[in-house]
This record gives sequence, C-alpha cells and structure tokens, in this order.
Amino acid sequence: MEKPDDPLTIPDETIRARSIEKYRKRAGGYDATCEPTRPIRERTIAALQLQAGQRVLDVGCGTGLSLPLLRAGVGENGRVYGIDQSPDMLAIARRRVAEQRWSNVELIETAAQHLHLPEPVDALLFHYTHDVLRSPLALSRLLTCARPQARIAIAGIKFFSGWLTPLNFWVYLKNHGYNGAPGELREPWDRVAPLLEEWHMSPTQFGMGYIGVGRVAGKTA
Repeated sequence: MEKPDDPLTIPDETIRARSIEKYRKRAGGYDATCEPTRPIRERTIAALQLQAGQRVLDVGCGTGLSLPLLRAGVGENGRVYGIDQSPDMLAIARRRVAEQRWSNVELIETAAQHLHLPEPVDALLFHYTHDVLRSPLALSRLLTCARPQARIAIAGIKFFSGWLTPLNFWVYLKNHGYNGAPGELREPWDRVAPLLEEWHMSPTQFGMGYIGVGRVAGKTA
C-alpha cells in the first residue's frame, strides 16, 4: 500500500485538483455506483430531522442524488443549498434541478474552503466527503455558515477493525479512487467531532462505513 498523504502537510488546492480530476472521469457513471448505498444516504438525511421551512446545505452535493430527499424535508418554503467543486458532477446536478423545476434549490460551484451563503443554514449534510472532513479550513468555513445548534449528519468510509482488518487494503483502494488525499481512515471524523456537541457515531456496512451525528456548538438566539 502506498503511504497515504496527510492533508495537513499538502495544500488544500493540491488535494482539490486531484479530486476534481478523479470526479471528471467518474461523473458519467457515478449515479449507478451509488445505488447500493442508497439506504445509508436515506438514514443520514433522516438523522438531520429536517423541518418545513428550514435551510439545509448539501456539502459535496455531487450529481444531486440527495437533493430530492433534502427538498422533501424542508418543503416548498424551505431552501436547499448544494455545493461542489467538481464542474462535471455539478453539471449533472444542475440538469436534475432544471428537469424538476425546483425553484428553492440553489447549486454553487465552489470549494468548501471558499463558501459564502446568503443566509445561515439549519442543517448540513456530509455524504461521503472525506477530503472536506480532513481539511480544518473547510470545516471552519462550513460551520461558520451554520446557525448555532444546527444539526450535522455525516456518512463516510472507514477502516474495518477486528478480524476484518485484513480487508483494509481494499478499503483504502476504494477511498483512493475518489479522494484527493486518501487515507486517514481509522477515525475520519476526528477533526470535526471536537467542533460539535452531542456527537455520536454508528458503524455501517459491517464496520466499513459510519454515520455520525452532532450539532454545531453555540447557543440559539
């Protein structure tokens, strides 16, 4: 196994460039590869406990597979923001929004590190956004866009433990196929969890994945 990069030792821009190139190649067939993990997507979005009229941010929205569920959660009077740094993935998401004529869904092509929203959000979804979770700058910017006590739900990949540990080379290869800085898969939530309140994590996929839930620190107004 090649030695994984430490995102703290290489520039975010380098990691971003690698990721954008990988998703350029994968965008066309991406939706089909996600079908097996649809139940995880549904569970993660359900953990946000969205309410009508809320604002929600889909971090790394990709081709927009989470948008219908998020929009259903906030209703016609709510608003869904989706961000992604990949123009190829976002182009598919834009077509999805246009075809459905969703007037309350706004897609933004940007790196998480540079995000600016017109209003704070009540919830944030991180669905398989490993590079973002390893970037302190990205996490800081994203949490700044959230209201105090905004709900956070995260789904991602992690290393097996126990008797399944020998399969971790395969897990690393899966991570390598999508991320600009693969690796750091033992506790990939360890940089975001200290920034949140009420954090708890549940394993998925026999221990190869996880769903984590918490709240942005701070008191409500």
